[in-house]
Amino acid sequence: MKKIYVLLILFLIFLYSCEKVVDVDLPSIPPKLIVDASFEVFFNENPVTANTTVKLRLSADFFEETVPTVTNATVLLTNLSDNSIINFTDDNADGDYEPTISFIPADDVLYELTIVYENETYKAIASKIKSTPITSITQGDKTLFSGTETEVDVNFTDDGTVDNYYLFDFTNNLFLPIEDRFFNGSDYNFSYFYNEDDLELPATVTIKMSGISREYFTYFRVLVSQSGQNAGGPFETVPSSLLGNIVNTSNQDNFPLGYFHISETDTFTISLEDKEE
Repeated sequence: MKKIYVLLILFLIFLYSCEKVVDVDLPSIPPKLIVDASFEVFFNENPVTANTTVKLRLSADFFEETVPTVTNATVLLTNLSDNSIINFTDDNADGDYEPTISFIPADDVLYELTIVYENETYKAIASKIKSTPITSITQGDKTLFSGTETEVDVNFTDDGTVDNYYLFDFTNNLFLPIEDRFFNGSDYNFSYFYNEDDLELPATVTIKMSGISREYFTYFRVLVSQSGQNAGGPFETVPSSLLGNIVNTSNQDNFPLGYFHISETDTFTISLEDKEE
C-alpha cells in the first residue's frame, strides 16, 4: 500500500511538471473591408417601404472581441438605367450608411454600389429579386430532441414560373435559406423550431421571408455554416475565404468580404406562448 501511495505522488508530480501555459502567437492579418448591403423591399406593405442600409465593418484578428466599424468611407448607388446617383452618409458614425434621400429599388433595374475606402474603390451590381407573400405562420405543438423546442408552422405559395430561392429570418440572427426544387409552383408548408436558448417565452417575433438569387443562396448557406448564427449577425464574422459579389477595382489582391443584394421581403408578426406553463 505504501508503494502504491508513493507511486501516486510521483505520478502527480510528473503531471504537474508537464503542465505548461502555451502562448499562441497568431499572425496578425491585415483587415479586410466587410460589406453588408442586403437591401429589403417590403412589397406587401401599403405604402411600400425599404431598408437600404449599407453596413461597413473591418475584419478582426481571431481573439478580438469587437468588430471595428468603418466611418470614413464614401458610399453611393448608381441606377444604371438612367445613371442617377444616390449618396449615402454615416450620420451616427456607427458604420451604418443610409441614403440621403429615401427610395424604393425598382423592378428590372440594375444598381451599382460603389464604396471608396482608404483610396481604393469597391463595386458590385445587383437587381431586385422577386418574392411571394407569407400565407400564414402559426405556433405548433411538436418538439424535436429535448422536448423544449417551440414550433412555428410556415405556409406560402411558390411562384412556379421561375426557380425561386428564399431566405427566412426568424429573428435573433436565426436564418434559413431554402430553394423550391421540390415544391416549385406549389403551396408549401414547413416547421421551424426555436431552441429554448433562442427565445424567452412568451415572445412576439417578426419573421421575414426574402426572395434571393441563386448565387446569394449558395453564398449565404456557406456563410451560416461557417460563421454560425451569432449575436452580431453572420456578416460580423465572415470567413476570409468566402468571397461575395463585391470586387476591389483598385487592388484585386485586397479583396473585400460581404455581399450586395436586393430582395423583395414580406414580414409576419406572431405572438408565441410558453405552452409549458
